[in-house]
Amino acid sequence: MSTAVSEGSKELNPTREDFAALLSETLSKDDAFEGSVVKGKITAIEKDLAVIDVGLKMEGRVPLREFSIPGKPQELKVGDTV
Repeated sequence: MSTAVSEGSKELNPTREDFAALLSETLSKDDAFEGSVVKGKITAIEKDLAVIDVGLKMEGRVPLREFSIPGKPQELKVGDTV
């Protein structure tokens, strides 16, 4: 019975080590995106930028020219997955 109380108490009062482990885990996940190609959904097109949601805290903005193929008109629209 004392084990259940101490486990429940630990959840309510995490230690510095618990916090450090969670912070390290969170930061290492974000680093996995840097330099990677990920899929996202276009949420808006603003002038010459596509606003793309990839599931992070902020949306990304990518120049439309990054999606163009020479000699073909650009065919991106809101809702497309890129």
